[in-house]
Amino acid sequence: MALRKQNITLALDRDLLRKARAWAAERGTSISAMLADELRKMVARENAYEQARMKAVALLDSPFQLGGAKAARRQDLHDRRGLR
Repeated sequence: MALRKQNITLALDRDLLRKARAWAAERGTSISAMLADELRKMVARENAYEQARMKAVALLDSPFQLGGAKAARRQDLHDRRGLR
């Protein structure tokens, strides 16, 4: 299944456009491909961040499991009958 693409109009400073064209030509690509790749990376980072944030919030909403045995009751710790 081919992805549908849509053209956009972008206004850039002439000097920036000249440098971007030269940079793209040196790398054998186009300005359009460079921008599309950067936008894909930005969206992927944002999605990864959002997933990590949701996971962290879910962990904060659940009780921490610190391990170990259940703590003894105070009265059991201070029972003097067992010492006699």
